[in-house]
Amino acid sequence: MKNERIAIISGLRTPMAKSGGKFKNLQADALGARLIRELMMNSKIGFDEVDEVIIGNVSQPIHAANIARVISLRAGFPESTPAMTVNRNCASGMQSITSAAAKIHANEGKIYLCGGVESMSNIPFIFNKNMTGLFVQLSKSKTYIDRAKTIFGFRPAYLKPIIGLMSGLTDPVSGLMMGSTAEILVRDFGISRVEQDEFSLQSHEKALLAKNSGRFAQESTPIVYDEINAEYLDYDDGIREGLSLEKLSRLKPFFDRKNGTVTAANSSQVTDAAAAVILMSESEAKSRGLTPLGYLTEYSYQGLDPKRMGLGPVFATHDLFSKTGLSMNDMDLIEINEAFASQVIACQKAFASKAFAKTHFGEDKAIGAINPNILNVNGGSIALGHPVGMTGTRLVITLLHELKNRNLQRGLATLCIGGGQGVALLLEAE
Repeated sequence: MKNERIAIISGLRTPMAKSGGKFKNLQADALGARLIRELMMNSKIGFDEVDEVIIGNVSQPIHAANIARVISLRAGFPESTPAMTVNRNCASGMQSITSAAAKIHANEGKIYLCGGVESMSNIPFIFNKNMTGLFVQLSKSKTYIDRAKTIFGFRPAYLKPIIGLMSGLTDPVSGLMMGSTAEILVRDFGISRVEQDEFSLQSHEKALLAKNSGRFAQESTPIVYDEINAEYLDYDDGIREGLSLEKLSRLKPFFDRKNGTVTAANSSQVTDAAAAVILMSESEAKSRGLTPLGYLTEYSYQGLDPKRMGLGPVFATHDLFSKTGLSMNDMDLIEINEAFASQVIACQKAFASKAFAKTHFGEDKAIGAINPNILNVNGGSIALGHPVGMTGTRLVITLLHELKNRNLQRGLATLCIGGGQGVALLLEAE
């Protein structure tokens, strides 16, 4: 374990808005700036006390290079405060936290603002090579005749776009979409369609209960998305009421339409949101008389087969337990990001499997079965959504709040990472 815990002083997130919905006119930098300004204004930390702003973002908007810098200035940080954008696909929100933790341990700074943001509504469509080539040639044409020749070379097929979202969710090494990797895990672990739909239904039911009980209100703040009409969102709008297994069973497979079982409903939702936390060392927090939301004690990143990227939590957690000497029985609550229902179920099976531990880690003992009663107790990304750059930060905030609410001590936050990686964070409540 690290010599000193990293104190997570406070954390906040926006509501989760369905892509193409209420936040569609808010670019990622605007959404992030509004959230972070709110977090800082309600903290006991001054803007000028923060040593650096680190923001996770995957689909960086073309108008906001190094989006962290744009967000920091728009949020109100002084020009002298540096800012850095990090991208580790789905783990970008956690990468911002662990990057800051490493800097604190190296005595490079004392206080960091970390987070993640994604506006999946605004991931662009891109012209294909033929169309961009035509535009380039047109710009180089010096005479009307040259321009006419170029224009007459146009073909309707040139207008077929490259969908940025679909490209971003496809691993260029394996050539598979993330949903197709989930189908591989279905076959590897013999996971049924019913298991996946049941898991998805439970995600919505738990999230609905958390919403109605005010659990999510503890960790989120309303966001104005239409200033002219004073319209704002103060709830996660992807959570569905009245859902049933019968309704879920009607949906057709999305990634393997003939033989698949992974549907849009048992996959994470495409969503817009932002989240952020304030970090410092435990000793710094004590010297300031601050009571943290919780602590980051240790973390691990691990790589694995890109075609089975969904098992990333297993590999990262195994390494985390090796570092700390802890086991699954020591965890009071666990958050595994719900990229796909099949992916979380596969992780559960792998954690409990002696054969998996023997094959992949050379060990005779399983890592440890997860008690389902402590897993994703407020639902997860199937109900809430998975704004890829933000989710890692949300998992940390949600887990720490729930540990505090239940008067529990220790939790595991882990997720799979597109391209074949996993991350696991060991968190403790005050």
